[in-house]
Amino acid sequence: MPKTIIVSNRLPIKISKADDEYVLSPSEGGLATGLGSIYKQDNNVWIGWPGIEITEQQDKDHVSQQLKELSLIPVFLDQEEINQYYEGFSNEVLWPVFHYYASTYANYKQSNWDYYQAVNQKFRDIILSIAEPGDIIWIHDYQLLLLPALVRSELPDVSIGFFLHIPFPSHEMFRLIPWRSELLEGMLGADLIGFHTFDDVRHFLGATSRILPVNTSSNIITMDERSIVVESFPMGIDEQKYATLPLQDDVKEQIELIKNNFKDTKLILSIDRLDYSKGILQRLQAFELMLELCPECIEKITFYMIVVPSRDTVPQYAHLREEIDKRVGNINSIYRTMDWTPIHYYYRSFPIETLSALYHTADVCLVTPMRDGMNLVSKEYIASRTNNDGVLILSEMAGSSKELIDAIIVNPNNTGEVCRAILEAISMPLEEQQKRMIPMRQLVSKFNISHWVKIFFDRLKEVKLMQRSMQARHVSFATEQSIINRYIKTKKRIIFLDYDGTLVSFKSNIDQASPDEELYNIINKLSEDPANQVVLISGRKHENLDAWFKHMDIYLIAEHGSWFKRPETHWHKITGLSDQWKHDIYPILETYVDRTPGSFIEEKTYSLAWHYRKAQNGLGELRASELMNNLKYLASDKGLQLLAGDKVLEVKNMDINKGKAALSLTEGKDYDFIIAFGDDYTDEDIFKALPEAAITIKVGSNLSAAKFYLRNPTEVRKLLTSFTQHTTVEVN
Repeated sequence: MPKTIIVSNRLPIKISKADDEYVLSPSEGGLATGLGSIYKQDNNVWIGWPGIEITEQQDKDHVSQQLKELSLIPVFLDQEEINQYYEGFSNEVLWPVFHYYASTYANYKQSNWDYYQAVNQKFRDIILSIAEPGDIIWIHDYQLLLLPALVRSELPDVSIGFFLHIPFPSHEMFRLIPWRSELLEGMLGADLIGFHTFDDVRHFLGATSRILPVNTSSNIITMDERSIVVESFPMGIDEQKYATLPLQDDVKEQIELIKNNFKDTKLILSIDRLDYSKGILQRLQAFELMLELCPECIEKITFYMIVVPSRDTVPQYAHLREEIDKRVGNINSIYRTMDWTPIHYYYRSFPIETLSALYHTADVCLVTPMRDGMNLVSKEYIASRTNNDGVLILSEMAGSSKELIDAIIVNPNNTGEVCRAILEAISMPLEEQQKRMIPMRQLVSKFNISHWVKIFFDRLKEVKLMQRSMQARHVSFATEQSIINRYIKTKKRIIFLDYDGTLVSFKSNIDQASPDEELYNIINKLSEDPANQVVLISGRKHENLDAWFKHMDIYLIAEHGSWFKRPETHWHKITGLSDQWKHDIYPILETYVDRTPGSFIEEKTYSLAWHYRKAQNGLGELRASELMNNLKYLASDKGLQLLAGDKVLEVKNMDINKGKAALSLTEGKDYDFIIAFGDDYTDEDIFKALPEAAITIKVGSNLSAAKFYLRNPTEVRKLLTSFTQHTTVEVN
């Protein structure tokens, strides 16, 4: 029976050693809670590092057995692997770069990268030891970016989902990483890649399309023959747990205790892990400014600040802790009175019952990270507000701010704005609090952790179905044999071949895409067969095609059908067409050449092409879209057609069309085998015009009116070469 394999850096348990015994206790993390229902079902499992170094083999065997009973499989790491893969690469390259702290904290060490690769391979080996056909593998977070592709190379058909729990940075930031291509290729081993926000999706698509030679359309990346879907799935929490905790007796007691201790003050709560991305110092600065500007708040407001210890042996974290200690000490020493301390600061973790009591009691929750993937503290606070009161102040840099729009949204760098938000929150009327809190509670309740898991798995199934339907259209070995068999059995054939992108690969310089010896051989052999009529039909100038193919016994159609040449005759052009419209269109294209470095105009007899293949990635597409909008009304008035091709926008007479040209060669003729190959928008006209029995093949993409697709010119040449091996013998 197929199973689900969850993979993350850490297992959802804590292991501690006491008196030579390893003790297991459950983790309270959001991911552990959310996926708990999955990995404990049937024969599902969770793979991850147990969190501590275990050196002795007998201890490893003992712990593995304990974990097996909980459906958990450990990946044991030694101290050097922990230092270099986890502390080194994961937390000194990926974490700072992805949180926009590359210039301050990133440290690019080759040995860290080597260990990162090695540990990802270690995880792959454990997966391969248990994975079977039909299994679903769900990989989590930045420590395992290489793992999807490592698994895919061994199990090409398996379903792989990947989810990143931290922000994905803009291309400008991401490209600083020396191993950027390898990281992206690793992630693209997945079928579905999930992020918390649409901004992260955009950044990932931008980085991928700029760094790798892949095709991106909307949120689908095509790499080789695989389509990978990239989407946002905002993570939720176990809302029911946080909503019911305040009803427990032990939590009720703590709620009463907190209320008694802070009965005359407004309580502001903040809970963070020690990290430079959390904006703790900036938050303290805003709180101090508020006390300075609003002396009447003294003794009326208390800041309850919990910082959970994290990596404080690392120098920058130790320094951050010292700075926090210093800032808290300064504020308390200046503003403390006999009966009141402005900041209650705790540097330790608290049990969930105490956190629940604080969430339920605090008048304001202050969540102001400088950058955060989602931030579940904001959602935990909302779920705990069973009286529908309280105010959430939320950083616009947290992923949750895209959903929790009824919070007071602030820029964490703007100290004055955060200060004003605190003043607004502590004086907000109950009616306004409820007006904001009720819709947020409904949202947190609906989009909970179970919902997040369900929509991710549903989408992964959809993606696999989409891939399979596309795969069915790919010219596989069986399809190829079927086409060749039809070819062999037929006696009168016509073969339509586009040129750029179909017979030769796309080149940044259009003059470099000249035919090579192999291509000449293929076309010669095809045209030598008396049963074949070979037609080269291209958007290129007729002078180009003449220079390359005039010596060959083939039919040439240039500039989408405005010029044509039968074998052993001269070129002819379609009569009755005007090119007077160029006087109006050319100056418009020139302005876009001036505004877009790297773009240029190519003039043909009855068309003008604006090429942007040398322009900066993204800028060319933007200008092409603008140009399309600028020209569409003018073009329709003048009877012109706009064609958006591969890095080109072409304006041509409406009467010129590859489909019409192809039809003129097939109508009334009794061809028993018609095949057409093409790679761009202009070739769709041929695919639509040809009779139903024709074989139509799109190159490089599977989104087409064509019946089949091939990945690249190499595959086209391979199929054509197969044809040449079956020459028809004329019978006199």
